[in-house]
Amino acid sequence: MITLRRALPMTLAFFLAATAVHADWKFSGGIAPNAFIQTNNMTLELQCDRIVFAPSGYEDSQDIVAKQGLSLRFLKNGSTEAGAFQVGPTNSEVAIVNNYPVEIRFRDLGDYRLVLDQLARNAGVNLSMVDKEVTYGIFDLKGSGAAITKLKSACSSSGLADSTQMEAPEGLVYCGGGGIKRQIEYVIQSDAADQWDAVVTVNGETKRAMTAYSYFGSNQPVPKGFVVALLGEDKSEFLVFKDGSRDWIEFGDYQYDKCN
Repeated sequence: MITLRRALPMTLAFFLAATAVHADWKFSGGIAPNAFIQTNNMTLELQCDRIVFAPSGYEDSQDIVAKQGLSLRFLKNGSTEAGAFQVGPTNSEVAIVNNYPVEIRFRDLGDYRLVLDQLARNAGVNLSMVDKEVTYGIFDLKGSGAAITKLKSACSSSGLADSTQMEAPEGLVYCGGGGIKRQIEYVIQSDAADQWDAVVTVNGETKRAMTAYSYFGSNQPVPKGFVVALLGEDKSEFLVFKDGSRDWIEFGDYQYDKCN
């Protein structure tokens, strides 16, 4: 929920002016369109249905995931908070992806559209702890409006903006994980019209994927039991294995065993 506008303390105002990231917002099209801003040690990336934030230190990623929350504070200028959105378990799924960045997937795309609108219209955003006045990163939003407009157009024309509302597949189900338990299901479509010939569902949220039977190439030994790699349109990778009566998927740092 967007909160009422309030003035930030003067000390914080000076801090924002001194530490906000000044860089150009850019848009990248293709099969996974995104708008992003990148500095030497931080990246904020907006995709069709999620945010990916790479803070300056891995310990920050661990802290965000441990708290399962992040405060997005939208700044009208260097001293006024125009609104805020509290990311938490009730509205989002927060997890570390690709061993470092934090991925925020919104349960309701209406919430994400609201966040994008705030990012497009304000001057800055402060990503901070949910329980303390501690900042993970502050980004300048100059130029974000144009990049977000292109992102919305690309997501709308490709149908990716509604990808989380795709019909869930009916196939093998795999369960497991570490701190965040996941249930993974996939179906390979033999009559696909393009390269996206598979559908993967993780905890009820569905995405398109392409199959890769030669994932390891000719220079690496193929692990015992390897069947196929499912390469998600969001750059996720699911490795499917079968060895005798045992079936499992490797995703990130965890293994998921067949459970249906």
